[in-house]
Amino acid sequence: MRPACQTLIAYHAAVGPLLASSSLRVDVAGSPAIDGLTLESTGQWVLVLGAARGLFEAAAGLRDIEHGDLLVAGASPISASRTGAAAAAPIDPPLPPRWTVFQYIRWSARLSGLSGATCDASVRESLERLQLFPHRSARLGTASVTVRRGTVIGAAIATGAGIVLLEDPIVGLSREAEGPFARVVTRALLDRQALLFAGRIALDSPMAIAADEAIVLDGSSVVAQGRPAEIAVRENTFAVRVVGDVEALAKALADGGCHVQSSESVVDADRFTVSLGSLGTSDLFRVAEANHAVVLELRPLTRVFA
Repeated sequence: MRPACQTLIAYHAAVGPLLASSSLRVDVAGSPAIDGLTLESTGQWVLVLGAARGLFEAAAGLRDIEHGDLLVAGASPISASRTGAAAAAPIDPPLPPRWTVFQYIRWSARLSGLSGATCDASVRESLERLQLFPHRSARLGTASVTVRRGTVIGAAIATGAGIVLLEDPIVGLSREAEGPFARVVTRALLDRQALLFAGRIALDSPMAIAADEAIVLDGSSVVAQGRPAEIAVRENTFAVRVVGDVEALAKALADGGCHVQSSESVVDADRFTVSLGSLGTSDLFRVAEANHAVVLELRPLTRVFA
């Protein structure tokens, strides 16, 4: 581990969790995308899975918070960005088509306040980390998807930020491109702290292997939190959305030996997570019917590792 990484970890311990929220509401197009979300991460390389895009945008300082609190390493997202503590790499943002890879990454480094030899060194290191040096003169308008995505991530790294927020960097890539690109991105960030927001990720992806924590969201509720491999083996665990007597159903399942975790979000009061144990999904529907409830959604927890 590089000395810089040791410094970053000490900084993280001093200022708080990498990502934390309390009663968070984020609106997209005038409607709540996240409402009532409360969470607190514990890891240094964290996967945030199943979240609405609005959560990444809010954490990156790209979208306003309507209500509640959201902190990145103990600071507001805007403050974390402005002080250089964190930098974000959104998925496929508009890029100036005539700019080269080098120009875009250098622009980002300069914008963060770097200049002279320090800026040049940061840009070169970022190009090398993302294996973009051979593509440094490529124009962004005609570059491949992985080169463009690598450029956006490289631009975040070149700022010198200790925390990098990534938005689903491998989504939509072909199977042939996905693995190699995931390995490049993971290696580029191993001495940084990272928050990776994705709908789902393969458990054998280099980015999932590198992560020391995964936070799985369903709506505005945390339905699982822990090491990715530990969550992935919970095959008979489901996020459930119910209409009717939710409390009676949850109690009946718990009395029957199931482990039930109710949502802490007032908005998601109709949701809970249940580990069925030896029971099957047909048993869940039977218990629901007996307790005057109807199961509207039944999502396996392992879906985020598909």
